[in-house]
Amino acid sequence: MAGAAGASRRILIVSDAWHPQVNGVVRTLDTVTRELRALGDTVEVIGPDRFASMPMPGYREIRLALAPKRALARMAEAFAPDAVHISTEGPLGWAMRAICLKRGWRFTTSFHTRFAEYLHARTRIPTAWSWAMLRRFHAAGAGTFCATPSLARELAGRGFARVMPWSRGVDLARFRPEAAGHGEAEAWEGLPRPIFLCAGRVAVEKNIEAFLALDLPGSKVVVGDGPQRAALMRRFPGAHFTGWRENGALARAYARADVFVFPSRTDTFGLVLLEALASGTPVAAYPVTGPLDVIGDAPVGALDVDLRAACLRALEADRALCRTHAERFSWAACAQRFRDSLVLIGR
Repeated sequence: MAGAAGASRRILIVSDAWHPQVNGVVRTLDTVTRELRALGDTVEVIGPDRFASMPMPGYREIRLALAPKRALARMAEAFAPDAVHISTEGPLGWAMRAICLKRGWRFTTSFHTRFAEYLHARTRIPTAWSWAMLRRFHAAGAGTFCATPSLARELAGRGFARVMPWSRGVDLARFRPEAAGHGEAEAWEGLPRPIFLCAGRVAVEKNIEAFLALDLPGSKVVVGDGPQRAALMRRFPGAHFTGWRENGALARAYARADVFVFPSRTDTFGLVLLEALASGTPVAAYPVTGPLDVIGDAPVGALDVDLRAACLRALEADRALCRTHAERFSWAACAQRFRDSLVLIGR
C-alpha cells in the first residue's frame, strides 16, 4: 500500500455515471483518470457497463446496475486499491459504501448532482426525504468533494460534515475561439443573428424550457439530447435542435455562437460554462450555484434573475476576456487536488 504522498497509488473509483453516458460527471471522471494515470497512478473506474442493468425510469439513456454488490466486491478485492472514491449515490455507490464499511476501508465521496431536486421534479418525492438519504450516504465517508464554495456552504448548512473543495477544469486545446474557423458550417449558422446557444442534456432538471420561452432577437439553438427533446421540439418549433455534438463539432458550436445560455438552477457546477468561455463565448445565466462560482462579477457574461436581461447584456461582453477567464481553470490542478484529498483505505 502506498504511503508517501508522492508515491504512485492504486485508485479505485466507483461511479453509477460512466461511459457510454454523456454528462459532466462522466467527462470529469474520464479526464481526471487520464491525468492521474499520466502522474503514474493506476486507476480503475467501475461503472454500470460491467453489470446487468436496467434503464433509469424516465431516462433510458442512464443504466442502473442490478444487484451489483457481490460482483463489485470481487472486482474491488482483485484490484487491491490503496484508495477508494465513490462518485455517485446510485446502486453502485451504495454497494461500494457497504463493501467499504464491512471491510473497514476508509473512502471518500463526491456530491455531483442535486438528486433531491431532480427526484422531486420527476416524482414529487419530498426533497427533505432525499436530503436525509444523501446525508446518511456521505456521512459514512472520510470526506465529501464538492465543486464550488457556494455548494460547500449549502451542504454544510444541510448538515454535511467534512466537505472538501474540488473545482473543475476545461480542455483549453479543444475548446478555443479558433475552432470557429474549422470544419463545415451547420444549418443553424444561416439563421438570423444573434445566436443564443444552449448545450447539454435535454432533461427537465436543466430548465431548457425557460430559455426557449424567452423573447429574444435572433435565433435559439439547443445542442444535446435527452428525454425532453421531442416534447420541446413540438412546443418550440422556432428553435433549432441539433442533437449531440462531440469533439470538433461541439467546439465549433460554442465558438460560433454569440451567447451561451445556461438556464439550469440546480447544477452543482456546469462544465459547459467553462467550455463556452474557453471558446470565447460569453455566458448568460441565473445567479445560482455554478454560475456564481465560475463567473461571479467577471465581465464575461451576465447573471440575472431575469434570464432575458442576462442574455441581452451578455451580447456586450468582451470575447477575448472570456478566454482569459477560462484559462484559470486547469484539469491538471483539478486532478492533483482530487489526488491530494484521497485517503488511504487503512488510515
